[in-house]
Amino acid sequence: MSATVTEPATEEPTAPRIPDADHHRDVNGGWLRPAVFGAMDGLVSNFALMTGVVGGSASHSAVVLTGLAGLAAGACSMAAGEYTSVASQRELVEAEIEAERIELRRNPAGELAELAQVYISRGVDPELAHQVAEQLTRDPERAVEVHVREELGIDPHDLPSPLVAAASSFGCFALGALLPLLPYLLGADSLLPALVLAVLGLFGCGALVARVTARSWWFSGLRQLVLGGAAAGVTFLLGALIGGQVG
Repeated sequence: MSATVTEPATEEPTAPRIPDADHHRDVNGGWLRPAVFGAMDGLVSNFALMTGVVGGSASHSAVVLTGLAGLAAGACSMAAGEYTSVASQRELVEAEIEAERIELRRNPAGELAELAQVYISRGVDPELAHQVAEQLTRDPERAVEVHVREELGIDPHDLPSPLVAAASSFGCFALGALLPLLPYLLGADSLLPALVLAVLGLFGCGALVARVTARSWWFSGLRQLVLGGAAAGVTFLLGALIGGQVG
């Protein structure tokens, strides 16, 4: 009686996993940069402003008034500046997109050859590059999108919003500026509670930024703490010197 040899079952090859197109973090949106700069600037500038006034031996009410004025003025200034900056950038990009659309209507053959040359420069076979360029530019709107992406490095569907940038900047600046002011609003009569909150806030903001960057949390936190502490120290010394002369 012969033994039956059972061949091991062969696993069918599985299709390679296609990476999720959305696995990357959004780095082109119009909220991250103004939010980060707003919070940092609000905390550093208002704390430095208040320490300068405290260094000049100002009264409790003067410190509170200075902090509130710095919060309101800084938040409005940051929001206006971000809106103007992002709106101007968006208008420039839209003008470039419209120029590309006009050029595609005026010289389609030249633009087709230009797009094919882009792919050739990246190592694609010339014949295949021309075929890809022709296929991608059959639809006029898709042609504009492809040319803008390849030639200008711009995604026409992901332009930053001036309103989002302004709102992010305003809100985050106000929150950052409120942190060192909060102890004085609650009745504190010395700089120590505000200093403690500012130190924690500076380190915490820096560490939080590290979550969307390649830096370690402790490095980003210490870096922001050193920079913010230096700004507050300089303004305190200036306040002490100038305040004594004015007094």
